[in-house]
Amino acid sequence: MGEPAGVGGELSLKAWLARNATRPFFAIDDPARLAALAETLGLAVPVREIAAPHEAASVFATALPVLSVKLEVPARPGHPDPANAAATLAAIERAVQMAQAGTIAGFATNPIQKKTLQDAGFKHPGHTEFLAELAGGTDVAMMLACPALRVVPVTIHLSLADAVQALQPAVIVRAGRIAAAGLKSLFGIARPRLAVAALNPHAGEQGAMGDEEIRVILPAIETLRAEGIEVRGPAPADTLFHPAARATYDAALCMYHDQALIPIKTIDFSGGVNVTLGLPFVRTSPDHGTALDIAGTGRADPTSLIAALAMADDMARRRGS
Repeated sequence: MGEPAGVGGELSLKAWLARNATRPFFAIDDPARLAALAETLGLAVPVREIAAPHEAASVFATALPVLSVKLEVPARPGHPDPANAAATLAAIERAVQMAQAGTIAGFATNPIQKKTLQDAGFKHPGHTEFLAELAGGTDVAMMLACPALRVVPVTIHLSLADAVQALQPAVIVRAGRIAAAGLKSLFGIARPRLAVAALNPHAGEQGAMGDEEIRVILPAIETLRAEGIEVRGPAPADTLFHPAARATYDAALCMYHDQALIPIKTIDFSGGVNVTLGLPFVRTSPDHGTALDIAGTGRADPTSLIAALAMADDMARRRGS
């Protein structure tokens, strides 16, 4: 479902309209909300409630199947209401339960409004941390992926000052291990190549512009190499993302949130996909937010959700799901 006051419902409806070679999917949402939204936006999407995932296949060709999670109050586009936080979280929890039981091959999550959930008592910074808890406390990492680039931020939802303080060799090693394992299991890359971005300008200029490369990043790289992972760096971030550089690695480890997200959103703003690495099931998400400013206007671009569904399908098939 995602945030019901955001663009998630519109994206789900448009993804069904654009359905292609991916296997049938269904929404976990409020059927009445989606039906009303389709009518308001003038989208020719019949909505049909299903009672169980296996019913989706027979419905999918003619209607968007929806497994019902009822909202507490009617959704108002652009105006999130904490009263609906429980439904938003219930949809995520239900998806996890079905993925763990093997009744679905994987799932894509529509964007959530973190502040609204936190106002209702949600204690996590975002989807990634919540999914890790639901999966039993497994060690996870966030990857942003598009056909031209994959990036893994070592620190995620922290201020820049806090991210620098949190940057330790063990944190980088952890992200590198999860990234390498995910590239093998989810992307089918037998020997992943990792590039590690520097933190400081010019990779610290041998300590003249900061010593984190010498003190923190290089020891992590050496540990990863000792474990048999192909890794290079620390590489200056301003030369790491042009086409020739991207051809030399399968994923880049970035030291903080924007260092990872700026290049991928510049290269492919609409087609980027958020992948949670380290989970015992497949989960993807559009690489954008709830877009409250255009919710309910019909202007939402479903490209990223469609890419997320296709990537989830591909990963699930690779895992034999």
